[in-house]
Amino acid sequence: MTFPKDFLWGGATAANQFEGGYDQGDKGLAVPDLKTVGGVKLARRFTPTVEPGVYYPSHKAIDFYHHYKEDIKLFGEMNFNIFRMSISWSRIFPMGDELEPNEAGLAFYDDVIDELIKNGMTPLITLSHFELPMGIVEKYNGFSDRRVIDLFVRYAETVMTRYKSKVKYWITFNEMNFGAMDHGELTVLGMNPNDETIYPNGAKTNEKVRFQALHNALVASAKVVELGHNINPDFMIGCMICHITSYPLTPKPEDVLKRKEFDLLFAKFVGDVQTRGVYPTYMTTYLKNKDIFPVFEVGDAEILKAGTVDMYTFSYYMTICITTDENADETGGNLMGGKANPYLKASEWGWQVDPVGLEYTLIDLQDRYNMPLMVVENGLGFADELQADGTIVDDYRIDYMRDHIKAMDSAIEKGANLIGYTMWGPIDLVSAGTGEMTKRYGFIYVDMNNDGSGSLKRYKKKSFDWYKEVITSNGEKL
Repeated sequence: MTFPKDFLWGGATAANQFEGGYDQGDKGLAVPDLKTVGGVKLARRFTPTVEPGVYYPSHKAIDFYHHYKEDIKLFGEMNFNIFRMSISWSRIFPMGDELEPNEAGLAFYDDVIDELIKNGMTPLITLSHFELPMGIVEKYNGFSDRRVIDLFVRYAETVMTRYKSKVKYWITFNEMNFGAMDHGELTVLGMNPNDETIYPNGAKTNEKVRFQALHNALVASAKVVELGHNINPDFMIGCMICHITSYPLTPKPEDVLKRKEFDLLFAKFVGDVQTRGVYPTYMTTYLKNKDIFPVFEVGDAEILKAGTVDMYTFSYYMTICITTDENADETGGNLMGGKANPYLKASEWGWQVDPVGLEYTLIDLQDRYNMPLMVVENGLGFADELQADGTIVDDYRIDYMRDHIKAMDSAIEKGANLIGYTMWGPIDLVSAGTGEMTKRYGFIYVDMNNDGSGSLKRYKKKSFDWYKEVITSNGEKL
C-alpha cells in the first residue's frame, strides 16, 4: 500500500442528519427541519411550517446533541484522526441575519470540537451542508439576494475566528454543484419554493434566478476563503463537489458528446470556478446562449480570483451512464438518477457499485486541478439487521469499502495527491435523499426507525473492527 504516513482516516456527517436537538440551545429552524420522512417510493415533502402529527427526521435524528461524548469516544476507538461535521448556521444565528451570534450554539460546538481533539481527531468542518436557516429562505429567498453573501461571511467569520487554533480543515458548501440543477435551488441556495415571485403560476424551477443565486454563493465562498486565510494562514479550505462520475452508455458519438456536456455542467463547472477563480468558457457560452448569465457586480471577478480553494474535496458513491436513448434502463443515485451500466451491480437502493470509477475520478481530478484531493463521502447504504445477540454482520459494507480503498491506493500509485478519506457516515444517520433511518451507512448501528421510534442505543457492527484495523495499519490490512 502507498498511503502516506500522515494520511487522514475518518468519517463524515452533517448536523441536520445526525445532530437532532432542532429546538434546543436557542437554535432556529433550518431547511431540513421542514422536510418530512420519505422512502424509496415516497418523496419527502417540504412544508411551509411544522405540521402537527407529522414526523420530521432532523428534529431528533440520532440525537448526537445529547450523545456526542459517547459517539466521539467510539470514533476515537476506531482510531479516527479526522472527523467531518457541519456547523448548523441556524444554531449560531437562529434567523441567519442577527448581528450577534447565539452563545448557546457556539458553546455546544466548543464542547464537540474539544471532545474530538481529546479523542485524537482533527475536525473538518463544513459551513453549509444543506441546512440554510429558514429565516434566510423566507426573508431573502436565499442566495438569490446578494445581501445573503455578507450574512454568510459574518457567520463564517464568527466560527472561523472562534476555532482558528483548533480547526485546520474547512469546506464552504457541501455538494455545491447541486446548485446548478433544479433540485439544488432549495437545499444549496435557499430559494423559497413557496415564493410566487420566483415561482409564478405553479412553476417548479427558475433557471435564471438559480444561476444568479449560485453566482452569489460562489462569491460568498470566495470571500470566506480569503477571509479564512487572513484569520489563519494555515487553514486548508476546500470546495466540496458531488462527483457523479459518468460514462457514455455506448461509443456512439452522440452519447460521448452528451456525456461530456453533462460532465462539464454538473461535475466540473462549480469546481472549476472554486479552484481557478474564473467562469470556464464552456459555461459562459452555455449561460449566455440561454440568456441566463448572472449579473456580475463590480469586483465580483476579482473576488472569485482571490478566493480560490486550497484543496478539492468530493463525494463519490457510484457512477451513471449517459445516452441519447431515452428508453435505456434507469439507475438510482445520490439525488440524481442516470442510465444503468450493464457491467455493474447495484445496491438495494439502485446505486451502482463501481470502485474502478473512483480510481478513474481521482486520476481525472488530479490531472485537471493538480491540488490536494480528499474523498469526504463514500459508503454503502443498506438495510442492516440487528441480531438477537446485538451483532450486525455487514460483510457487504466491508467488501464495498475494501474495493474502494484499493482503488484509492491504486490512484495514489499513479500520482493522485490524495490526503484523506472520510467515509459516509460512520454512524447510522438520516438519509439526505429519503429521510430514512433504515438506509444505514455506519460502522455503528443506532436503534432508530423511520418513524422516530427506537431506543437510540448504539451497537458496533462487524465493519467497526475491520475499519479500525484498516486505520491502524494505514491501509495495509484490508
